[in-house]
Amino acid sequence: MSEQSTIVLFSGELDKAIAAFIIANGAAAYDHEVTIFFTFWGLNALRKDEVIQTNKSFLEKAFGWMMPRGANKLGLSKMNFGGLGPQMIKHVMKKHNALSLPQLIELAKEQGVKLVACTMTMDLLGLKQEELMDGIEYAGVAAYLGDASNGKVNLFI
Repeated sequence: MSEQSTIVLFSGELDKAIAAFIIANGAAAYDHEVTIFFTFWGLNALRKDEVIQTNKSFLEKAFGWMMPRGANKLGLSKMNFGGLGPQMIKHVMKKHNALSLPQLIELAKEQGVKLVACTMTMDLLGLKQEELMDGIEYAGVAAYLGDASNGKVNLFI
C-alpha cells in the first residue's frame, strides 16, 4: 500500500494554492495517494473562468460576483497591490520556467491527485457543480477524514 497525503486548501490566495499544488504534485511523484480537499475560499481555485448560468438566490449570486472566478483570478496573500502582485509573481514564475497554477492543477489531475470539493461549503456559498472544473469529486468532511486518517502527511493551507 502506498503512502497517503492529504491537504485541506482553505485559502483562496494564489501563493497558497500554488504551494498546495507543488506539494501535492511532489507527493504524487513519490507515489503517494494524494487528496486535496477544497473548502471555503479554496474552492475558488476550482471555479471555471467563464460565467455559468444557474438558478440562484440573490445572496448566492452576490457571493459568486464577489469571489474570484478560477485559478487565474486569485490574489496574493501579501503584496497584492490591487491585482498587480499576482501579475508580477506570474511573470517571475514564467521567467524561471515554473508551472502556472492552471498547469499545476492539470499536472495533479494527470498524476491522479484526488481533487475534492466540499459539498457543505458549496451549499453555503451557493456554488453549483457546473460552475466548477471537470474531473473533480464532491464530498463532505467525512470523506476527507477517511482519507486523512490513513495519511502520514496532513496539511492545512
